[in-house]
Amino acid sequence: MSKKISFLDRMFWITESQANPKHVAALQVLEIPQDAPGDYVEKLFLELQSFSHAVSPFDCKVSSFLRYPIKLTPIKQIDMHYHVQMHELDDIKDKSALHSFVAKLHETWLDRDKPLWQYHVIKDKTNQGFAVYIKVHHMCGDGASLVRMFLKGYSEQANGHDFVPVWASANPPRERSKQSIFKQILLGVWGFVITIKDLVWILFRLLLKLFRINQDYMPVPFSGTKTMLTGQVKKGRVVATLDIDFVRVQTLSKRLRASANEILLCAFDIGTHRFLKDYGHSFKKALYTNMPINLRKPGEITAGNKIAIVPVQLAFGEKDPYLRLRQIIENHRVVKKAAKASHPSAFSYYTLLIQSFSTLFEVLHISDWVRPIGNILVSNMPGPPSTLFFKDAKLLSSYPISTMTPGGGINITIFTYNNTANIGIVCCDSNITRLEPLAVYFQEAFDMLEQSVDDTSLSVDDIGEKVLEEDNCAL
Repeated sequence: MSKKISFLDRMFWITESQANPKHVAALQVLEIPQDAPGDYVEKLFLELQSFSHAVSPFDCKVSSFLRYPIKLTPIKQIDMHYHVQMHELDDIKDKSALHSFVAKLHETWLDRDKPLWQYHVIKDKTNQGFAVYIKVHHMCGDGASLVRMFLKGYSEQANGHDFVPVWASANPPRERSKQSIFKQILLGVWGFVITIKDLVWILFRLLLKLFRINQDYMPVPFSGTKTMLTGQVKKGRVVATLDIDFVRVQTLSKRLRASANEILLCAFDIGTHRFLKDYGHSFKKALYTNMPINLRKPGEITAGNKIAIVPVQLAFGEKDPYLRLRQIIENHRVVKKAAKASHPSAFSYYTLLIQSFSTLFEVLHISDWVRPIGNILVSNMPGPPSTLFFKDAKLLSSYPISTMTPGGGINITIFTYNNTANIGIVCCDSNITRLEPLAVYFQEAFDMLEQSVDDTSLSVDDIGEKVLEEDNCAL
């Protein structure tokens, strides 16, 4: 049975290019059972390939007309040699080697004539563990829906017998409330009117801010700071991963009356400044983040994409980590207030509007000439609080690796699993060859922010910010 595609989902297909594929991925590190045979990974790989009967959307390819996607259409035969592959590394505990290998897998786009997903099993010669790199096209869902989808292939107990991978797991039909056609039309028209009204109000408020009439609103698009990592997105990726104890994040969040996202944003901001300063960059204004906002209602479990991505200004001019955090909290909550005051669809259309301009700049190859929407994109996906098993292999960590937004920058995605923030970092490799130092800076920045609560003498020192005298007076 064919499946319709929403307009937002279609955008991920239309704007995709070889230089900027629109798939998202996860790098999962797993532990081989203690009593497993020496060929455990090889047998698991063959077992995975044997599940050749897939369910929606894993059995569907995109039917398109003149490159415009129309619907997802089921196919009769799944090419399991394409969808499930195995590779070998010397040692998957060598993070640098694992990151480099995964970056090569991540830079290539999915075959458009096949269902839009792949599983890559990565074994090592020491047979101490293995990894799985999973990628799926962004048009199949956003972070929340994809996490929910893939968790169906895991269990809370080791299960060596009744294991079924996610692409072969049956999806129970969702119960839909029945409404009369008249009511559906009426609600649709009313929702459209409210959406357009709120969208016009958003654009009007931004216009007032642009002319400095009302500064108490979210940032004007394309106000980001140009850096060596922003500009035209090109083929080639660098990847790094990081683990931060999420219990520490939550404890610090309560002490500082900040959200976990705001705590981590502050660490990412400081770390990114340090990393770019290593390459000789200096800053005359704040960096910006692209902040995804989940537009689903509480309890809503719809598939597909239902998010808005809006810019948020980060910190500038303060060396005290705590004071930088307070700046970020204030800037973040200005945007959240604007989102709450508008219809969710209005923010979704606003995202489409500014992303369309950004995509146009990328298609015209002029992204190097305009300011980016943001310097880093940070998203957070809550995961299970306890240990999971993939068949009988323990899942040690799961690092999300996202796509690149037009205009470049660094994409940071957080997956909270088993009281740990598993953080995946990706950007283009045009000007850098590795991201591991950035991951170290993130960890050190978080440690410093945590310590600054009790030690007011701590400072981020010189992170390349050039503060003018009038800026000092304003602060």
